[in-house]
Amino acid sequence: MRIVVDAFGGDNAPIEIIKGAALASNEYKVEITLTGDEKVIDKCILDNALTFYGNLEIVHTTDVISMHDDPTSILKAHKECSMALAFKELVDGRADAFVSAGSTGAIVVGGTLIVKRIKGVKRPALAGLIPSPKSNYLLMDMGANAECRPEMLAQFGVMASVYMEKVEGRTNPTIGLLNIGTEETKGDELRTEAYKLLNESDINFIGNVESREMPKGVCDAVITDGFTGNIALKLIEGTSITLFKLLKGAMMKSLPNKLAALVLKKDFYSLKKLMDSSEAGGAPLLGVLKPVIKAHGSSDAKAIKNAIRQAKSFTERRVIETIKENLAEAGK
Repeated sequence: MRIVVDAFGGDNAPIEIIKGAALASNEYKVEITLTGDEKVIDKCILDNALTFYGNLEIVHTTDVISMHDDPTSILKAHKECSMALAFKELVDGRADAFVSAGSTGAIVVGGTLIVKRIKGVKRPALAGLIPSPKSNYLLMDMGANAECRPEMLAQFGVMASVYMEKVEGRTNPTIGLLNIGTEETKGDELRTEAYKLLNESDINFIGNVESREMPKGVCDAVITDGFTGNIALKLIEGTSITLFKLLKGAMMKSLPNKLAALVLKKDFYSLKKLMDSSEAGGAPLLGVLKPVIKAHGSSDAKAIKNAIRQAKSFTERRVIETIKENLAEAGK
């Protein structure tokens, strides 16, 4: 299996991206194609003594699409950038899956208009795993579609169900709709109409889920529009970081607290690892014809390695083919 990785996408590119690709290549035995400036990539590999399993390919370009560029510029002004060439490797069949920590907007545009949508899919959506004490749950959409229609949320529910079953191994995964109350009449028109469609579908829909219940992992996947989902995601990330900082500050406050921290160090480390989003990898863009994985913009080597692991699992378990079948059966 070959994974194409945009070596110049993300805040820590290219070094952390290349390091993560090397780690994944050796641990998961996948072939890697890196897109970007060949001289810079070669220097990073040499300076850090990185080795890759099997054959490493580099597709050279000096152009990069930044977070500040218009996402649609990937189609014309930046059609030769590292991300665009990575999409081309995927579409032309020279790679089995795509990974980038670059611009979310550009990835959504590229996935939708270069890779193309699955027939019948109204809008592709980003679906990311969120850590919780019970088990990871999927949040979809995390920011691809700021405005949604009820039928789009219904499709998100079908695709999320397939992903959680095929990739995460959940039997008959439970799907909830993010809302301001649990009653089926709660929320605006989007939520009330989406509730009806989800309730009529063949997925295991459990009804509305309030935001305060999300961190508990009350269901396997939470469905919402991209605007709400992105706000929820960033609130969860910020709250988690703040809590760990406050906890560390409390433990360092006095000698007795420091001694207690030493006793609990192993448990604290396990808790931090449990809540570490980099362990999940990235967010698949569900609804497109090939595996596209969006890694977090601030991804380090570990996060990129896990995003590549996710891309490998996604491809091997034929998620896209199963989504096609389920959408066809649902008549969507």
